[in-house]
This record gives sequence, C-alpha cells and structure tokens, in this order.
Amino acid sequence: MNRIKRTLCGILVLWSSSAVLAQEIATVSSPNEKLQVALSLEQGKLYYTVQLDGKAMLEKSPLGIRGSNNDLSSGLRFLEKQTKEIDENYSEPKIKVSQVHYQANELSCNLENNNKQRLTVIFRISNNDVAFRYHIPQVGEPANMLIEEELSGFKFPSISTTFLTPQATPMIGWMKTKPSYEEEYIADDVLGKPSKYGVGYTFPALFHIGDRGWVLVSETGVNSLYCGSKLGEGTKDGLYKIAFPEAGENNGIGRPNPTIALPGYTPWRTITVGESLKPIVETTIPFDLVTPQYTASKEYSFGRATWSWLEWQDGSINFEDQKKFIDLSAAMGYEFTLVDNWWDSKIGHKKIEELVDYGKDKGVGICLWYNSNGFWNDAPQGPKNRMNTAVARKKEMEWMQRIGVKGIKVDFFGGDKQETLKLYEDILSDANDYGLVVIFHGCTLPRGWERMYPNFVGSEAVLASENLIFTQHANDTEAYNASLHPFIRNAVASMDFGPVLLNKRHNRENNGGTIRKTTETFQAATAVVFQTPVQNFGITPNNLSDASPAAIDFLKKVPTTWDETRLLDGYPGKYVVLARRHADTWYIAAINAEVGDKQLDIALPMLKEGSMLLVHDNKVRNAEQKGLSLPKNKRIKLTVPAGGAAIIVGK
Repeated sequence: MNRIKRTLCGILVLWSSSAVLAQEIATVSSPNEKLQVALSLEQGKLYYTVQLDGKAMLEKSPLGIRGSNNDLSSGLRFLEKQTKEIDENYSEPKIKVSQVHYQANELSCNLENNNKQRLTVIFRISNNDVAFRYHIPQVGEPANMLIEEELSGFKFPSISTTFLTPQATPMIGWMKTKPSYEEEYIADDVLGKPSKYGVGYTFPALFHIGDRGWVLVSETGVNSLYCGSKLGEGTKDGLYKIAFPEAGENNGIGRPNPTIALPGYTPWRTITVGESLKPIVETTIPFDLVTPQYTASKEYSFGRATWSWLEWQDGSINFEDQKKFIDLSAAMGYEFTLVDNWWDSKIGHKKIEELVDYGKDKGVGICLWYNSNGFWNDAPQGPKNRMNTAVARKKEMEWMQRIGVKGIKVDFFGGDKQETLKLYEDILSDANDYGLVVIFHGCTLPRGWERMYPNFVGSEAVLASENLIFTQHANDTEAYNASLHPFIRNAVASMDFGPVLLNKRHNRENNGGTIRKTTETFQAATAVVFQTPVQNFGITPNNLSDASPAAIDFLKKVPTTWDETRLLDGYPGKYVVLARRHADTWYIAAINAEVGDKQLDIALPMLKEGSMLLVHDNKVRNAEQKGLSLPKNKRIKLTVPAGGAAIIVGK
C-alpha cells in the first residue's frame, strides 16, 4: 500500500513539475477563429503549435535564434505580449490576383534570456496562413549579430506525407552552377526520408496531413539583409528545421550565415494551412507580408514573348534568326522577343541596336540575356562580367535604356548566401533606375519579390522547359511535373518556366531530338496553369503552319496577368483544374498526368449562362475547338486523355 502511495505521489510530482515547466504564454487565432497558434515555454525554450478546427497541423515545434554572442534559443523568460489587427488592401498586377484584401491578427511576444538580451517573436495569422519572424533589439554595445543557427522548426504529425524537392550541393551540375532550384519532386513520400544530396530541401515544401488537410511551408521578405534559407534534413518523427546555405555555394564567396544590424528582423516564415488544396493554390501570403523596396521609375508593361533559343538553341543566336522570331511575335500579337546567350559575340552590340529598331517597327520589344558570372561558376556564355559589378552594370544598362531594350534575363547564380541576395537586389534596383524589367534564371526562389521590386518579373527556380530539349525523361514526366507546380512552386511565386512547345520533336526542324509526349492542348493549357507576368513561350515560326489552328488561335489571345485565381479540382502529381480571370474573361485549364483518361465533373459558378469556347484533344491528340452552352446547373463533364488537357474560355 505504501509503495502504491509513493508511486502515486511520484506521478503527481512529475505532473506538477511538467505543468510548471510547460507554460503556455499566448494564443492567437485567425479572424474566422478556425486556425489557432499557441506559444509555450518549456525549460526556457520556446515552442508553438498550429491547429485547424481543433486538429493538429503542426505539433510542438521549436522557435529561437542563436548568435555568436547572443543565445536567444534557451533560458528564455516571458515578459509581455501585444496584439493588433491587420486590415490592408493592396494592388499587384504581377501575381495570381490583382487586388488583395489582407486581414490577420498579430501577436508579439517579448522574451529575454539570462543575460537580459531580448527577443520578440511576431506571429501573424490570417484565415489560412500563419507567418512568424523574429525581432532582435539592440541591448548594450553590439550593433550587429552574426546568426549561427535559427532553431525555427515545423513538426508534422506522423500521418503526414511529403511533396519535396532536394537542395543540391554547391558547385555541381553543368559548369558548377548549382544549386539552382532545378531538382525533381517526389510526391507522397514518407516523413524524414533523407534528401538526395543530404543537405535538406528547397522552399516551398508541401505536406499532406492525412485526412486533416495540407500545409505549405516557405519564406518571404528575403532581401540583401539576410540569406535565403531552406528546410534541413527531416527527422523520422516529422521535425524539419530552418537551415542556412552551404559554405561552398558561389565558389565559397561570403559567409553562409547571415549577419543582421541591430535592431533587426529576420524574414517571415510562412505556413499555409487548408482542409483542402484550395487555400494552398490561392494563397497570397508571400506578398501580404512585404512592402515595395523602391518606387517604380516608370509604368512597366508585361505580356507574351517568343524565345528562339528553346527549340533552335545556340545556332539561332544570329541577326537573321532573331528577325524571324520578332516577325513571329508580331504575327502572334506578342509584346516581346527574348534574345538569349552569346548575342554579344554572335550578333554584337551594334547589330542589337538594329534589331531593337526592327522590333520597334513591328511593335515588338527586345529583352536580352546576361550571365551573372563574376567568378562563381564556369558557365562560358556571354555577355559575362556585365552584371556582377555596379560600374559595369550601370554602363550596360545605360546603353540598353538609350536604344530601347525592355528587359533583361540574368542567369547562373548558384547560391543563397546573403552576399548573393545582395547581388539580386542590386541588379533589380539598378535596372529600375534604367527602366528595365528583370527575369532571373539558374537562380533562387523569389521570396515576395513581385511586390518588393516593381520591375521584377519572375524567376525560373524550377526544372523548366529547357530540359524537354535535353532529355527524353523530362518529356516522359512532363505531365507529372506540370501537375505539381500549381500546388507547390508556382503557389508562392511567379515561375518563368518557358511553356508551350508545339513542336512534336524538339529540334529546329521539328523532325528529330526528344519526343513530346503531351498533347497540343496540354501545351496550350500550360499558358494558364503556369503563372508569370511575362511568358517566354516555346513556339517557333513553323508552328504557324504545322500546329493546329485551334492552338495558335488560343495562344494569340491568352493573357499573362490575372485578376483572380481559383483551384477547382486536382491533386499534385495527378491532375489539376485551374481557373484564372483576366478582366471579365475566365480561362479554365484542366491537365491530366494520370495513366488513363480522366473523367471530370467541373462546377463553374463564376461563369454566366451562355456560350463558351472549349479547346480539347481530338483522337489524334491535336487541338480542336468548339462552342458550348453552359448548362443551367453550371457544371460541365469532360474526358481528358492521359497527357492531355481541356481549356474553357467564357465570361
């Protein structure tokens, strides 16, 4: 009996100690009160949880940050908290929706460690999004902080599966240009599986929480004041923590760890949560949390472009072939043509000036490719050493402004260090001074940049269309990869994929090379499924005569900027039905990555009753179009073949 009493007393003591050690210090809910974050201290360490309708979407996950002389990850004591409501409206023409109304509740918790050093953790929670960041005030003499580790983590329930792409190790790949965010995704994989290269996973990262819903993790608000981060290797029990770049990135230049001035802020870590995939695809959280870094020097325009290099490769970088693609843009009603690598030696600056004048006569603007390279990769393409220093960059941009070039595409960055993020920002800021829009390739993920930088168009940061030229494997898996991007990569930022390759064979003559496995309608549908305000399409002059008129007619009219985006149906890696509105016209695209035909029953409540256009695949997998009448119940049934698509255009 005494032994039982002693055991019960021991349990009570342990319970009492645990209750004291685990102290909930604050909670904050979304405006609709369905999403809730709870913060707690346990033995001086800070944790948070995320629940949706009372169900755990993130279990006890760590918070904190540790610097060289400032440990704000342990020995913490809660001081006070503040709350406020956020209610903002903003316009942004370059993202998935042009007008945004952002409402959220903000919680700030102030803590200090044993050395009286302070930390503020700031959470913002909207109806489907959680975001947090740290504020480190200056206490005493140190006016800066070298951050050695960020302990922020995401602890997923054991029922979760992952949709992740691995971060590449430094200085591997073609001409030592990685990491460049161009690895493959694995769908519905197990928690904690080691990544391909052993250095974690690239943002954004998608998790399926069993029957509870979905979580998309990323970051935003990253500029020259910090580095780009990633998810480190996960543990078998589902914990993934923030990790910094690898020391060898960009040929070893710069520290992998960021240094911030005090007082200072870290970037926002974002967590989009939904019972379905709809909030994942439709989120605007990367843009809600940031503000423009400078004022636009002019009113920038966006639109469609042709791009000779994709199908015709390096051999097309000559004066006469570029005129052919300017003519193609003019015939299609497109706004731009992109002149890719080697133009400095194969065309030359003087002949580029003639090409720009030729484009002006046709109503087509010229954009030029540049190598970012100073000494951080071995990519040989020119122009080189024009974008890596301020003096050379401004001289080149002054020339472009004088002759009327519209924008630049800068390639081969290969790193996420703070020094590299500064280069991105410097290029963007200087380009704005000279009225140029900017696309990045071989690069990092944009993190809120569409709103932060008014002349930023988009980034590649994906296993993009050039791989369809290089390998048959990319063609064999094209539909699978395309059906992932709306839910992951393209959910958080504009994606310069270079879609719509209508050649059946990927070479100049359309008679050799790799074989396209998807249909014409599928290719046309990617103009809607993939979002970026300037689309560099892979069509070629021969497509005006050898592609189906239905595909060409659609591509003459499809816009690149959107006022509204809605997910209608889909599952990553299998299929997607996506609706985007431009002005009063809706474009609904359905693509099928499954083995057999996909039977779809699509609700279209946004359309008015009446006629609409359907572009679909015929029996020989070419595009056809026909008129339809929307039924009174506003539902339509479609059969979409494997590797095929359907497009509906209506009002």
